[in-house]
Amino acid sequence: MARVQITLPEHFAFSTEVTLYLSHMNYAGHLDNALLLSVVSEARARFFKSLGYTELNVEGVGIVVADAAVKYKSEAFHGEVMVVRMRAGEFASKGCDLLWGINEKSSQREIARGKTGIVFFDYATREVTEVPENFRARAAG
Repeated sequence: MARVQITLPEHFAFSTEVTLYLSHMNYAGHLDNALLLSVVSEARARFFKSLGYTELNVEGVGIVVADAAVKYKSEAFHGEVMVVRMRAGEFASKGCDLLWGINEKSSQREIARGKTGIVFFDYATREVTEVPENFRARAAG
């Protein structure tokens, strides 16, 4: 069976730290595979905020998550601090990928890597719209 392959860039435009809570853990006592995406979602919101945006207002339009690909690399545990790095890339006319990597802060152990596909969405007209040029210029860093 073919495995997901994700190549990360050498440079990231953004980095943030997220501490893992008990609610992130599964019955085996490590970070739940689905809840890892909640860590990525928090980092994504912070990434947009660092650029002066919200997920509902990027130059007057919002975003919608279209897809996600994840490559899990190692376990993570309650109380550990995740360093999440993120940047935009692979732009198309209506969206792009947000490429991200997660490492545990003290050991630098790689926890996961992935990409989240987003499209830009005009919530007033309920239609997908073009990538705002200012976002394209600023987010790839």
